[in-house]
Amino acid sequence: MVKSMTGFGRCEVSEGDRKMTVEMKSVNHRYLDVNIKMPKKLNFFESAVRSLLKTYLQRGKVDLFITCEDLSEAKGSLKYNRELATEYLKYLNQMAEEFGLENDIKASALSRYPEVLVMEEGEDNEEELWKLLEQALKGACTQMVETRSKEGENLKRDLIDKLDEMLGHVAFIEERSPRIVSEYRKKLEDKVHELLADAQIEESRLAAEVTIFADKICVDEELVRLRSHIQHTKAVLQEKDSVGRKLDFIAQEMNREANTILSKANDLEVSNRAIELKTGIEKVREQIQNIE
Repeated sequence: MVKSMTGFGRCEVSEGDRKMTVEMKSVNHRYLDVNIKMPKKLNFFESAVRSLLKTYLQRGKVDLFITCEDLSEAKGSLKYNRELATEYLKYLNQMAEEFGLENDIKASALSRYPEVLVMEEGEDNEEELWKLLEQALKGACTQMVETRSKEGENLKRDLIDKLDEMLGHVAFIEERSPRIVSEYRKKLEDKVHELLADAQIEESRLAAEVTIFADKICVDEELVRLRSHIQHTKAVLQEKDSVGRKLDFIAQEMNREANTILSKANDLEVSNRAIELKTGIEKVREQIQNIE
């Protein structure tokens, strides 16, 4: 199944006092490049998160946003740092003595000094936390794969239409090529008759000249290879694995054959069709850049 590299996924999972939300979006990229933004307490799971994503995605630049809310009111506990409070008080007394100031410090004021009273979060159960995070990740990844697959089907249909149009150009050039040689022979005969009047034309020399011309403009091999590449592209579009890189390589080969056909063209109609082929191939390559 053809998949686009553009997609979006979101999943929210709640259990007890916790709520885990995962949002992810992806765009085109040569490889799988994941940028993760999540709370510090979840950093321990970064490696596991990346491993899980690789089971769903092969290519694309992915931005992943994870938020974790704890709705419990009794989550943390207040801690009193006696040693630090003692230090603060010692220096306050020293300042009052040195500068002859009244020391009016009260407990309520001292408690507001940095780190004297701190709220400490309780320890999280890592197994339960990962279970919740994994569930949210899988839900978001599943949604992203669905959006990528839907967009991939649209890309596939568009590519097949473009490939069929290219086959039409190939068929035209195949039909036109033999006629070019015949027309060249006729023009050559007329030109010789015009120059030599009633003199007899040596058939062997005329045939040799036509043969040289026919060999010079012959694109049979290029057309066979180009048709084969187009059919191969269609077949690859039916495969289930990640096919973007393979399609990109085939498109490069198609472009090479089209360039050769255009360089050999000695006929306006063939040249125009070769240009149409190159234009079509470029459109195909642009679309292929979106495929995983």
